[in-house]
Amino acid sequence: QVQLVESGGGLVQAGGSLRLSCAASGRTFSTYLIGWFRQAPGKEREFVAAVTGTGGRTYYANSVKGRFSISRDNAKSTAYLQMSTLKPEDTAVYLCAARYFGGDLSSSREYPYWGQGTQVTVSS
Repeated sequence: QVQLVESGGGLVQAGGSLRLSCAASGRTFSTYLIGWFRQAPGKEREFVAAVTGTGGRTYYANSVKGRFSISRDNAKSTAYLQMSTLKPEDTAVYLCAARYFGGDLSSSREYPYWGQGTQVTVSS
């Protein structure tokens, strides 16, 4: 089992940047694939990005490709989401989640472990 805590959210102007962190407990962090999702009010939870246990492979939603970058530091049991060129439509609660590799990485149903989320608000 793994516990996740997000941080780094806040208010930023359109075009700005933020870096989110996802700190994990436990000694087996590197065995988990980490995903970032977001959920805006009244909308379904949306896949943003994922990174494999070693950090060797990354996956992105088309809406953030080229603007967001996911990474991880297994020595620190922490994953990151670097967000650049932010747009008002990126406003949402951002959540990190953990699972083992395989299946549909973009499906929130396949992630058993979740953090509480951090709010990102992008003003126009």
